[in-house]
Amino acid sequence: MSSNLQNEELSKIEIAKKTGRSIAKLVVYIIVYIAVAAVIQWFFTSFLLQYGINLVDYIGYVQILLALAFGYLIVSSVATFFYWSIRGRYGHPTAVAVRNIVRIVGLGALISAIAGGVAGGAAGVALGGFLGMVIGFASQQVLGQSIAGLFLLISRPFRISDEVILAGEEGVVEDVSTLFTILLKNDGSKVLIPNNVILGGKIYVKPKNK
Repeated sequence: MSSNLQNEELSKIEIAKKTGRSIAKLVVYIIVYIAVAAVIQWFFTSFLLQYGINLVDYIGYVQILLALAFGYLIVSSVATFFYWSIRGRYGHPTAVAVRNIVRIVGLGALISAIAGGVAGGAAGVALGGFLGMVIGFASQQVLGQSIAGLFLLISRPFRISDEVILAGEEGVVEDVSTLFTILLKNDGSKVLIPNNVILGGKIYVKPKNK
C-alpha cells in the first residue's frame, strides 16, 4: 500500500466500496478454490484413469499445494476485510495492526489445519496441535507486540509529535507502528521501542510549550 493511500483521508463511501471489494474477493477465492479442487479430483481419479495413467497417489500433494496457495489468499482477504472495516473509525495505523494480527493467526491456523488433515485421525489432531504450539511460541513475541501496538493505537496515551519518556527513553514520538514506537531524540537519533515494553511500563507525556 502506497504512502499516499496511508495518509489520505478516505470518505465513508470509498471505505465502504473497498470493504465490499474485499468481501467479494474473499467469496471469489472460496468459490474458485472449491471449483479447482473438484476439477483436480476429477482429473486424477477419472480423466487420467481412462487413458491408463494412474497418478492417484499424488493427488494429496497437489491438494496440499492448492490449499496452501488459496488458503493464503483467503486469509489475506479476511485480513484486508478487517482492515477496511475499521479504517474509517480508527485510522490507518490501528487498521494495519489488526490486519497483521489476523494474518498471523490465520496463517498459523491454516498450517496447523493442513498438517492435521494430512496426518489424519488422532495423529492428525496431535500433529496439528503440536504445530499450533510451535507456531504460537515462534510468533508469540511478534503477536504480543502487535496486540500491544493495537491497544496503544486505540487508547492513544500519546500521539505523534508528543514529547514523551517511554522505557527510559526521552524524545518526540515520530511514528507508532504495529511492532514499534519510534522516538526522535534531541541528538537526532531514532529509538525503536517494542510496543509490549511500553504497554507494561510507565508512560510520561510532557506538556506542550504554548
